[in-house]
Order: sequence, then C-alpha cells, then structure tokens
Amino acid sequence: MIAFFIIVSYIILLFAITIIYKKFNSNNTEFLRKIIHIGIGPLIPIAKILDINEFTALLFAGGISLLILLNYIYKLFPIIEDIDRKSFGTFFYCISLFILIFLFWENDPASLVAGYFIMSFGDGFAGLIGKSIKSRNWFIFNQRKSIIGTTLMFCISLTVLISVGLLNNLELNINYFSIALLATILEQFSVLGIDNLIVPLASSLCFHLLITN
Repeated sequence: MIAFFIIVSYIILLFAITIIYKKFNSNNTEFLRKIIHIGIGPLIPIAKILDINEFTALLFAGGISLLILLNYIYKLFPIIEDIDRKSFGTFFYCISLFILIFLFWENDPASLVAGYFIMSFGDGFAGLIGKSIKSRNWFIFNQRKSIIGTTLMFCISLTVLISVGLLNNLELNINYFSIALLATILEQFSVLGIDNLIVPLASSLCFHLLITN
C-alpha cells in the first residue's frame, strides 16, 4: 500500500508540475509533453526499489495505457496530447512499458531500464534541446529531425547504456555503441509517434541479447 501511494504521488506531482507550468506558459505545449515523457522514466527504478511485483507493475502500466487510449477518444486530459500534429506517441510509450515489464521485470530488469531510459531521456531531451537550438535539419515522413537532436539522442543513449552496464557489472564492448546507433536510427522514424514503441523495444531486446546474455 505504501509503495502504491508513493508511485501515485509521484505521478500526481508530475502532472501538477505540468499544470503549473502551463498556467504561466501555455504556448509551449511540446515542452509540457516532454516533462511527462522524461518524468515517467524514473518510475521503473523507483518501482523496483519499492519491490513492486510484476503483476502489480503490469496492472499499473495496463491501466495507464487504457486511460491514455480513452483520453484520445474523450479528451479527458487535453494537456497530454495538446500538440500541433497527429501522434499516438503517449499511448505507444505506455504500451512499450507494458511489454517490457512483461518481458524483463523479473528476469532482466537491466534490459528494461536500458531501453526505457533511452526513450525517456534520449528521445525526451533530444526533442527538447533539438528544437531549441537551430541546426541543419531534414524531414522523414514529414517529421522534422536535426543534427543537434540526433546527436543528443545518440550521446544520451550511449551514456544510458554504459551507465546501466557499469551499475550491473556488465562488460563494456562495441555492442553498446551499436545499440545506441540503432536507437538513434529508429528514432528518426517518428511518424504518429511510433518511435515511442520501436525504440525502447529494440533497445531493450538488443541489450538483452548482446549485453546481459
């Protein structure tokens, strides 16, 4: 019960921050989404520290996914998807978490954290900073990408992978570079927010197959 209270309190705090920010700066809706995007990442290690079991974690992730799906239909929390393009990124983000919990919660949490942190921090900060600093850019399926954002995605992904590897006493090798590169390439394909699904899944699976096994 205490663990559940802590998790719910964290999520409420996250949404409270976005609501307060929107009150004073309502124009930057992309930044509001990224606050949630980045802020959800730490929930994984917090839940593991609190010793939440796999069933509870799946139930929670599934419930959030259902709420997000309902939000697309009924606009219960417009702040989540208040952007100027069609995207199911938040839903894919939650579904990828559900799948990764099912695959790795008990048998390989390092792979779960590696893939999800790449999405949370790599994609999150790349999106924020990449749009704030002007640099050469291009379009893939009408989605703007930039040198700054793409470089950040790779560097943060590599940092995440190496950090997870070191914390879990795993051997460092060229595969860390390869996984970071793959995540960066996949992030280029962000039409409808599909990168929020393919990046964490591919990163976690590769980390599991190439690093932890």
